[in-house]
Amino acid sequence: MTVLDEAPSESTGEPTDARGRVAELHEIRAAALAGPSEKATEAQHAKGKLTARERIELLLDAGSFQEVEQLRRHRATGFGLEAKKPYTDGVITGWGTVEGRTVFVYAHDFRIFGGALGEAHATKIHKIMDMAIAAGAPLVSLNDGAGARIQEGVSALAGYGGIFQRNTKASGVIPQISVMLGPCAGGAAYSPALTDFVFMVRETSQMFITGPDVVKAVTGEEITQNGLGGADVHAETSGVCHFAYDDEETCLAEVRYLLSMLPQNNRENPPRVESSDAADRRGEVLLDLVPADGNRPYDMAKVIEEIVDDGDYLEVHERWARNIICALARLDGQVVGIVANQPSTLAGVLDIEASEKAARFVQMCDAFNIPIVTFLDVPGFLPGVDQEHGGIIRHGAKLLYAYCNATVPRISLILRKAYGGAYIVMDSQSIGADLTYAWPTNEIAVMGAEGAANVIFRRQIAEAEDSEAMRARMVKEYKSELMHPYYAAERGLVDDVIDPAETREVLIKSLAMLQSKHADLPSRKHGNPPQ
Repeated sequence: MTVLDEAPSESTGEPTDARGRVAELHEIRAAALAGPSEKATEAQHAKGKLTARERIELLLDAGSFQEVEQLRRHRATGFGLEAKKPYTDGVITGWGTVEGRTVFVYAHDFRIFGGALGEAHATKIHKIMDMAIAAGAPLVSLNDGAGARIQEGVSALAGYGGIFQRNTKASGVIPQISVMLGPCAGGAAYSPALTDFVFMVRETSQMFITGPDVVKAVTGEEITQNGLGGADVHAETSGVCHFAYDDEETCLAEVRYLLSMLPQNNRENPPRVESSDAADRRGEVLLDLVPADGNRPYDMAKVIEEIVDDGDYLEVHERWARNIICALARLDGQVVGIVANQPSTLAGVLDIEASEKAARFVQMCDAFNIPIVTFLDVPGFLPGVDQEHGGIIRHGAKLLYAYCNATVPRISLILRKAYGGAYIVMDSQSIGADLTYAWPTNEIAVMGAEGAANVIFRRQIAEAEDSEAMRARMVKEYKSELMHPYYAAERGLVDDVIDPAETREVLIKSLAMLQSKHADLPSRKHGNPPQ
């Protein structure tokens, strides 16, 4: 009898031939794939949640997932852990593809230790993060865990430190996306906060540093988990969450869509696609969308829809700081980042939250080689004691810093109002915009004509027999002298005044010219941006 024909050992019951070993391997893999039990899977489904492997199947192209360290088990002892050593240790790690491009992923398995992070669990995540950085490919985390594994003590906490350090190392190098599909409490919430984008699912995902019980004990306030840190709270109030959806299937489909707009890493450009939308398509409807009267509101989203390819764009932070729009779209197949004031909300003013939202978006675009197109219709910064005491100077400076520091192609378009410091901050030519265009409806000035006239002609207005008539006359005079549509163009502050219907064509031709733009920043370790 040959070695390959040897029977299982009578002393151990273990197979000693290659075929037996392979059969044993398949049994172990099947057990790892199945998870702890059917009961645990049913409990997960009863909460309206998918299992970790079901989520990975939805995220990645069919059959593309390659798992890493499937057979990893913890080595901890005490508190009954030595008797419970499931494969994967509660986290599934590996890589696959999304639309044919490599993506790394880790997914907490709530069925095993509630997805809690222990030493082995953390080491698996560290490894897949290191692989993603080395390979130069996006990293997606599917979060559904109960925090640190208390039974493993400080070793579990140190595991989080390793994740945070790698999040920071990968920042601006590879896209990092956090998908919140269950609870995320305490220090664990800082990893998503360090990533580029956070997705959440309503009712089933929550994020908070201290839970409702602690809040009640310390402050006496009673609140539910969703009320404290649910998807809608973070999408509308805190700004922690960029995207919120009703179910996991839609959420993961949108993650795939976002990945299709991002490059693999900071050394590549975003993927370009063939566009069926003509580059020279005229937008006659734009002439009616934007009222010439600067006091009349309109929906900037409709302007964006008319200009971008097929009217299709992905808005980031759609429900937070609605007075500014940040979106990814395509122009002639090329991905662009759009920053636009929204006149239908707070007249499109800049405030603390809008400044923070746009600054982070500009930094993301610059990190990943995405050209920035800015649509201006801004009456200024929001006045008020709350804004000043809240640090509007400091927060507004974040947006100014982000634009000034950006080296990607930058094009600004002034649709209507562009007043005061807000005009300068919103990527004006003076802070480095490569090209600045304006519509014939533009009003570029230090402030509105009414306010300016009241300051400049205060004495004449006060001394006039008919002060209101004098004020109206002075307003008209100021407008004709300093606010006519060609004033900035005559002084070289605007490169051209264009027909609104030609906006799409002008932007596409400008982006094509700027495609080979190269700009170097000063030699330094890093800047010290306002915080």
